[in-house]
Amino acid sequence: MAETGRIWAGVDAGKEHHHVAALDEAGRLVLSRRVANDELALREVIAEVTALAAGPPRWAIDLRDGYAALLLALLAADAAEIVYVPGRMVNRMTGAYRGEGKTDAKDARIIADQARMRADLTPLAPGDELITELRMLVARRTDLVTDRTRVINRLRVTMVEISPALERALDFTRTGPLTLISGYATPAAIRGTGQDQLTAWLRERGVRNAAVLARRAVTAAHAQTVRLPGQDIAAELAADLAREVMALNERIGQVDERIAARFRRHPAAAVITSLPGIGVLLGAEFLVATGGDMAAFSSADHLAGYAGLAPAPRDSGRRTGSLHRPRRYNRMLNRVFYYSALISIQHCPDSRTFYDRKRAEGKKHNQAVLALARRRVNVLWALLRDQKPYTPSQPATTAA
Repeated sequence: MAETGRIWAGVDAGKEHHHVAALDEAGRLVLSRRVANDELALREVIAEVTALAAGPPRWAIDLRDGYAALLLALLAADAAEIVYVPGRMVNRMTGAYRGEGKTDAKDARIIADQARMRADLTPLAPGDELITELRMLVARRTDLVTDRTRVINRLRVTMVEISPALERALDFTRTGPLTLISGYATPAAIRGTGQDQLTAWLRERGVRNAAVLARRAVTAAHAQTVRLPGQDIAAELAADLAREVMALNERIGQVDERIAARFRRHPAAAVITSLPGIGVLLGAEFLVATGGDMAAFSSADHLAGYAGLAPAPRDSGRRTGSLHRPRRYNRMLNRVFYYSALISIQHCPDSRTFYDRKRAEGKKHNQAVLALARRRVNVLWALLRDQKPYTPSQPATTAA
């Protein structure tokens, strides 16, 4: 097959099949194929696209991992140039291309054309083993935390059907109340056991502040003497839900240990966690969001833009200076800087001073936290550039 100059190949990734579309320098479609998501078929289409081009083709794909993992690994092995075209961008651009219908072939062509015309797309570097493991573990933790939230909400609803006073008195994000409900879920059962016996039962199960918890539960139990309909089955369900939350807590703890063990193996781990407010979990999310490669970010402004902390202008006519959060940014990275800023306000004098100054300037709480998060991008980028841990500023001393 004759070479056609430079080639841009777009991939609309799927679970069982991908669609690959290749364009030449003039934007003409030179290849459009549905390809099975297996190694042999993918190697064949990579070779076919490479044979069309006078030089190395530029690949573009709408997924960073998951269904695209095998293809990305094969392209990385060939040292291919790969860029990321978000699905949101493809959806927005669909109306600018001929045809109202949506097909995998059309999406693949849009992805290739965007890669051909744009120079601001995010490069996809092959993830190393450590970052890939962290990404999987962080995703698993997110799933488990979501499951835990769902079960806790169901437990609260179930407890209201037994005793609203008891539900209000207990915090089901803590192990003690969960342990209590796993054994005693109704006001009658708690009253019948009594505070002393309930305290002893909780202590046998390693619950902290057992006496305080027992007293709170007994007080709530005495506030309701009416037996609600379906209480017995509700109590059984509540006990099951409480045990389920405790099991999820244990599994989350196990995943946290695995994340911590891998995160600490990264060369930048000590520098990242030296910045107040960033611990192991947020540090791991930072590595996952950035791919662990700060060379991909030419400046702190570049990193801030990727985190959604560099406002984009929205001017129109005579209206100028209007800024808003960009639509395209990494949500995980934004979360890392926002939550670490919140934490640092409580534990870092430098962060607290900056936050208080922004509040004194008239900014609302959320605006002040975002301003602090933006400042922390600059600090962390510089720390990683210089490979130096964070050093708190020394308080000013007065002469004797």
